[in-house]
Amino acid sequence: MQNIFMAFEVLLGLGIIISVYMQPSKADALSGLIQGTAKDTFFAKNKSRTKEVILVRLTVIFSILFAINTIVLNLIK
Repeated sequence: MQNIFMAFEVLLGLGIIISVYMQPSKADALSGLIQGTAKDTFFAKNKSRTKEVILVRLTVIFSILFAINTIVLNLIK
Protein backbone atom coordinates (compact mmCIF):
# COMPACT_ATOMS: atom_id res chain seq x y z
CA MET A 1 0.00 0.00 0.00
CA GLN A 2 2.84 2.35 0.84
CA ASN A 3 4.46 1.68 -2.54
CA ILE A 4 1.29 2.78 -4.35
CA PHE A 5 1.20 6.07 -2.47
CA MET A 6 4.92 6.58 -3.07
CA ALA A 7 4.47 6.08 -6.83
CA PHE A 8 1.53 8.49 -6.76
CA GLU A 9 3.75 10.98 -4.91
CA VAL A 10 6.37 10.81 -7.66
CA LEU A 11 3.74 11.28 -10.38
CA LEU A 12 2.23 14.26 -8.57
CA GLY A 13 5.67 15.80 -8.14
CA LEU A 14 6.35 15.43 -11.85
CA GLY A 15 2.94 16.93 -12.61
CA ILE A 16 3.75 19.98 -10.47
CA ILE A 17 7.13 20.45 -12.14
CA ILE A 18 5.71 20.16 -15.66
CA SER A 19 2.77 22.47 -15.00
CA VAL A 20 5.05 25.13 -13.47
CA TYR A 21 7.53 24.99 -16.35
CA MET A 22 4.77 25.29 -18.95
CA GLN A 23 3.49 28.57 -17.49
CA PRO A 24 4.56 31.71 -19.35
CA SER A 25 7.07 34.09 -17.84
CA LYS A 26 5.74 37.13 -15.96
CA ALA A 27 8.67 39.27 -17.17
CA ASP A 28 6.85 39.85 -20.48
CA ALA A 29 4.04 41.64 -18.65
CA LEU A 30 6.26 44.66 -17.94
CA SER A 31 6.42 45.53 -21.64
CA GLY A 32 2.62 45.71 -21.68
CA LEU A 33 2.74 48.39 -18.99
CA ILE A 34 4.88 50.66 -21.12
CA GLN A 35 3.18 50.04 -24.47
CA GLY A 36 -0.37 49.78 -23.22
CA THR A 37 -2.86 47.08 -24.16
CA ALA A 38 -6.27 46.93 -25.77
CA LYS A 39 -9.07 46.12 -23.33
CA ASP A 40 -11.39 44.42 -25.84
CA THR A 41 -9.25 41.43 -26.75
CA PHE A 42 -10.48 37.85 -26.66
CA PHE A 43 -8.25 37.02 -23.71
CA ALA A 44 -9.46 40.01 -21.71
CA LYS A 45 -13.07 38.87 -22.09
CA ASN A 46 -12.41 35.15 -21.49
CA LYS A 47 -9.77 35.12 -18.75
CA SER A 48 -11.05 31.88 -17.23
CA ARG A 49 -10.48 29.92 -20.45
CA THR A 50 -6.90 30.84 -21.25
CA LYS A 51 -4.02 28.39 -21.18
CA GLU A 52 -2.35 30.33 -18.37
CA VAL A 53 -5.36 30.06 -16.03
CA ILE A 54 -5.77 26.36 -16.77
CA LEU A 55 -2.09 25.74 -15.95
CA VAL A 56 -2.40 27.69 -12.69
CA ARG A 57 -5.44 25.63 -11.69
CA LEU A 58 -3.64 22.39 -12.55
CA THR A 59 -0.66 23.46 -10.44
CA VAL A 60 -2.93 24.20 -7.47
CA ILE A 61 -4.74 20.87 -7.84
CA PHE A 62 -1.46 18.93 -8.11
CA SER A 63 -0.09 20.77 -5.06
CA ILE A 64 -3.14 20.03 -2.92
CA LEU A 65 -3.11 16.36 -3.91
CA PHE A 66 0.64 16.23 -3.23
CA ALA A 67 0.14 17.63 0.28
CA ILE A 68 -2.72 15.22 1.05
CA ASN A 69 -0.72 12.28 -0.28
CA THR A 70 2.29 13.30 1.84
CA ILE A 71 0.13 13.40 4.98
CA VAL A 72 -1.33 9.98 4.18
CA LEU A 73 2.17 8.57 3.64
CA ASN A 74 3.28 9.87 7.03
CA LEU A 75 0.22 8.41 8.73
CA ILE A 76 0.79 4.99 7.16
CA LYS A 77 4.39 4.71 8.42
